[in-house]
Amino acid sequence: MQITFLGTSSGVPTRSRNVSSVALRLPQRAEFWLFDCGEGTQHQLLRSELKSSQLARIFVTHMHGDHIFGLMGLLASCGLAGNVQRMDIYGPPDLDEYLKACRRYSQTHFSYPIKVHTVRPGVIYEDSEFTVSCDLLKHRVPAYGYRIAERDRPGHFDVKRAAALGIPSGPLYGKLKRGEVVSLPDGRRVNGADLCGPTEIGRKLAYCTDTVFCDTSIALAQDADVLIHEATFAHQDAELAYQRLHSTSTMAAQVALAAQVKRLIMTHFSPRYAPGNDIELKDLLAEARSIFPNTDMASDFWTYEIPRRQSPELATV
Repeated sequence: MQITFLGTSSGVPTRSRNVSSVALRLPQRAEFWLFDCGEGTQHQLLRSELKSSQLARIFVTHMHGDHIFGLMGLLASCGLAGNVQRMDIYGPPDLDEYLKACRRYSQTHFSYPIKVHTVRPGVIYEDSEFTVSCDLLKHRVPAYGYRIAERDRPGHFDVKRAAALGIPSGPLYGKLKRGEVVSLPDGRRVNGADLCGPTEIGRKLAYCTDTVFCDTSIALAQDADVLIHEATFAHQDAELAYQRLHSTSTMAAQVALAAQVKRLIMTHFSPRYAPGNDIELKDLLAEARSIFPNTDMASDFWTYEIPRRQSPELATV
């Protein structure tokens, strides 16, 4: 699981930061998922190492323009390129009607099927590897935060040890790799967990924007490997944050601390903290780190690989 930030500004783009969009690359599937799609996102994709032909799913948090104005253009370009087979899009109730209106008034016809899934709190997508859930945050319009959870996987299977035990290769190996107990032709019973390394704990990512500090963010981020959280304002501007229902750097850090995440990555910064101003983005980073030291500040095109975790305890159960 690899995160690439395509836009990290709030409201409007700047010279160095585009508006909101984050890509989650899944190398094992040769695909990536997109979270939000602000204006210019397709240009950011062209400047990145991501390929639009591998875009499979888009998750939209809410209907503000800096999160959706790039969506129609990206979908249209994918259609003209003819390299997308299908697109699943998840978002608030108004998203489907918005896309229908865009298609109607621009007379755009897609060459591939698009399915818009209206989300509600709970699990919105699930397969053999991942579960995606969402819940309402606290913003001026309905806004959803997302949690992506990877399933645990058995550790590395020791083929040499299995052969030394005289276990015949074939279907039995598949069961042992899954940690199952199997009966051999000679009557022996072998626990697959004994032949596997430590269980690989599924990685967890939470994406929370736009929102003021709320309990929902904490629940979505609980024990996550990475929390991506908006930090539109500095702590000094907390009153503005409450008025506009956005977060400060310290609110993001408090969510990370309460949720016991491994790493916080802040994004969605107000342009008011540009270099040379009284408060700069480096000050927001210092504020957050005073509460939650393992904090990073996202920048456009920065890529972060979520590391795997192993659990020796689970492997011996």
